[in-house]
Amino acid sequence: MAVRYYTEECNYRLPEKRRTSAWLREVAEAEGYTLGDVNYIFCSAERLLAMNREFLGHDYYTDVITFDYSDRRGARIVAGDVFIDVETVADNARQYGATTLEEMRRVVVHGVLHLCGQKDKTPRANAQMHRKEDKYLKFWKA
Repeated sequence: MAVRYYTEECNYRLPEKRRTSAWLREVAEAEGYTLGDVNYIFCSAERLLAMNREFLGHDYYTDVITFDYSDRRGARIVAGDVFIDVETVADNARQYGATTLEEMRRVVVHGVLHLCGQKDKTPRANAQMHRKEDKYLKFWKA
């Protein structure tokens, strides 16, 4: 069981990969799960837009798309592929007054929270997602 990091159509390199992987394991455990095989794929805006159109039928840019392969009921192992658009993350960081790395960490934990079953499509679920992101970002700083 491992967290792996890849790039497609971009040159982004996430710093502190080992620390990030350990942090994500802590997050999954705090949510009641074991972190299985999770692949983070950092890509271009155009690549994620094409995926958003193809797989979700959405015709807009987004910062993250998560493909969930988890077994949350049986072994309680979360696994999946998390595609992150590095260009949109950078744009959002500027919009929210965060550094690109801070916003990237938020999106990285957002992906693992989806794998743990957290939704974000309703206002209430979205607010809960943001609270959890904030909580686990504090784990990073500790």
